Amino acid sequence: MASASTRVFDDITKLLTNAAGAAQGARREIDTLLKTQVERVLNDLEVVKRDEFEVVKAMAAKAREENIALKQRIDELEGNTKPALKAASKTPSKAAAKKTVKKTTK
Repeated sequence: MASASTRVFDDITKLLTNAAGAAQGARREIDTLLKTQVERVLNDLEVVKRDEFEVVKAMAAKAREENIALKQRIDELEGNTKPALKAASKTPSKAAAKKTVKKTTK
């Protein structure tokens, strides 16, 4: 009788092992199906993938740095010409000249 109960326990163990394997297989299938569906929805929504976003983000940062460097260079170049601009701005403008002419003609 001991061998009969041992055989029953062995059969139950095999059944549970097979059930666990089947459950894992079903889980993998469900995971794959869900992943496929989510990817399809995201593609339909035209959502950008993370790696693509990181590439564009790096490009934007590089462009920003280049813009800052160019602005500094422009400021330096304009700094060299500012004395000439200041001298030119000391000459009366057309509007100021018109006011002077109006005052002198009255």
